[in-house]
Amino acid sequence: MLKRKLGDLEVSSLGLGCMGMSQSYMPKPKRKDMIKLIQAAVESGVTFFDTAEAYGPFENEELVGQALAPYRDDVVIATKFGFKIEGGKQAGVDSRPDHIKEVVDASLKRLKTDYIDLLYQHRVDPDVPIEDVAETVKELVQEGKIKHWGLSEASVQTIRRAHEILPLTAVQSEYSLWWRRPEEELLPALEELGIGFVPYAPLGRGFLTGQIDKNTTFESSDFRNIVPRFSQENLDANQVLIDFIKKVAEGKGATPAQIALAWLLAQKPWIVPIPGTRKLERLEENIGAVDLELMPDELADINEALSEIPIAGDRYPEELEKRTNL
Repeated sequence: MLKRKLGDLEVSSLGLGCMGMSQSYMPKPKRKDMIKLIQAAVESGVTFFDTAEAYGPFENEELVGQALAPYRDDVVIATKFGFKIEGGKQAGVDSRPDHIKEVVDASLKRLKTDYIDLLYQHRVDPDVPIEDVAETVKELVQEGKIKHWGLSEASVQTIRRAHEILPLTAVQSEYSLWWRRPEEELLPALEELGIGFVPYAPLGRGFLTGQIDKNTTFESSDFRNIVPRFSQENLDANQVLIDFIKKVAEGKGATPAQIALAWLLAQKPWIVPIPGTRKLERLEENIGAVDLELMPDELADINEALSEIPIAGDRYPEELEKRTNL
């Protein structure tokens, strides 16, 4: 697979988001099947894998660590700190220096490794100055436990402050044909600072694959049940976007998912999406997007059409959205 640079960190042009293998999208798959899927991704050229202590919690790091142990020297593992976890559930944010160090030590054990390639702050902690967070991570880098660091869903102001203390390698935020707000301030700032960008939910939590519509139902514990954009009314309103993407896909001999990923890859050479999947055929489909080239005139036509398609519904419930852009 082709490679890209996040700062000075080289990774495959497409990564694999592993969160859904342990939470959010139900029913939860069998662990052995997900190990096989992660290892199939490695064999297909994927070198960049995304997890977090909060996914599960803890379970996802253990899964990723077990699956990637035979390939450790050939892959890049990204994980995250920043949540307080009580009784097996997230209980607010916590980026106190001592807590960061405890989390990193625990993550290293679960991941079966002695270093983390890329460590993100999962969400900004308004009670801990980002300078204190950066200084703590700098200590961990000096100890050899961390090689690179980044922020997730942080504001441009916070990114600049953090970058002054310890240069950031990457910022992770949601970005897709369904959520384009990073284009307003975030992407220009990252380009200026030389920081890579890792879009999560690049397929709109499955919506941009064209496999979900107003008649789709999810299991009661599926995260999408509380996401405003996945209400029946909003799914119906947003179908116009899917119809457009399907039309573009037909013209390119591709799938809607491949168009969505190829569009992201075409935005900047330092963007590396991390679509998640639990199916081998979807993994292969997503990887196919790397070789799908959208010409400048095609991108211009897509962007012009997108500017005329209103998107209905918020991407997060209000309480979760409050944790972003701090």
